[in-house]
Amino acid sequence: MKSFNQLSTSFGHRFVKPTLIALLAITTISSHNAFAQAWPSRTIKIVVPFGPGGANDLIARAAAEGMSKELGQSIVIENKPGAGATLGADYVAKAAPDGYTFLIAAAGLVTNSLIKAKMPYKDSDLTPVGMIAVSPSVIVVAADSPIKNLKELIEASKKGQGLNFSTAGTGSTPHFVAEMLKISGGGRFDIIPYKSGSEGMVAVVGHQTDATSEASVVVIPQILGNKLRPIASTWNTRIDSLKDVPTAKELGYPNIFIGHWAGLLAPAGTPNEILDKMNDALNKALKRPEIKDRFVVQGIEPVGGNRASFVKFIDEERARLGAIVKSTNMKED
Repeated sequence: MKSFNQLSTSFGHRFVKPTLIALLAITTISSHNAFAQAWPSRTIKIVVPFGPGGANDLIARAAAEGMSKELGQSIVIENKPGAGATLGADYVAKAAPDGYTFLIAAAGLVTNSLIKAKMPYKDSDLTPVGMIAVSPSVIVVAADSPIKNLKELIEASKKGQGLNFSTAGTGSTPHFVAEMLKISGGGRFDIIPYKSGSEGMVAVVGHQTDATSEASVVVIPQILGNKLRPIASTWNTRIDSLKDVPTAKELGYPNIFIGHWAGLLAPAGTPNEILDKMNDALNKALKRPEIKDRFVVQGIEPVGGNRASFVKFIDEERARLGAIVKSTNMKED
């Protein structure tokens, strides 16, 4: 039979171990919360996986300016273009999840893993923080083109050898628009890939191709300069700065629907408290008149919303665009 001392020691060991584990867990949680509450204590970096001057970059810089004011901390933009936006995304996916490195993602976040044979990171390595804005895609032809509207574009594509359609490469938003035009209208569009949407737009202005679809922020200056004619937008509402341009849905083509959206993501494992703070700062930034007005005048529609709504949007886009990738057999260039 065990002595009183032996029983006391045995009981003590059984009691002390779980108590120490519990205390350690409480300490860890307290340290975690204290870290999140102190955030941000230094400059935040936002990576843009494209070169400067495009829709994604312009949206990122405006949003960063507003969020910096809300957080009371500097935010710098770092452009890391290359490999269809996977270079910059991979950099963020592998960054420390400490709330000081974020990614401004575009539709490629969804489409790259659907099209590319190999990816340097997994989709789950990035965590959605919030939707920022959408620069609706605008289908355009040259200003002196005989094509005046979307119906005429589709009808013209059914004649002879069809029409040439500029894209920014396989899986780009213009590429998806071209495939949607084929599926919805039954026309023939010979897809001509360029290195960027801007190059594809210049090809239309110079009559090397017949049409393209590009972000409103990119094409509006050319439309105002009477070099391009807009025939439809591909978002669910008309663009404030192009009120006379109907949506494809209004014209009877509801499945021609896509936009040049931009959203904020973080490395997986970033504390929820930080993600919530960043989401709150983003939504407040989008309501600032100087930020909102800057977007609207360029044809960019501020969106915002909570983290869950952005996750839902990405999931729905992945399912919707994945069906198009499968049916059209899109593959990496």
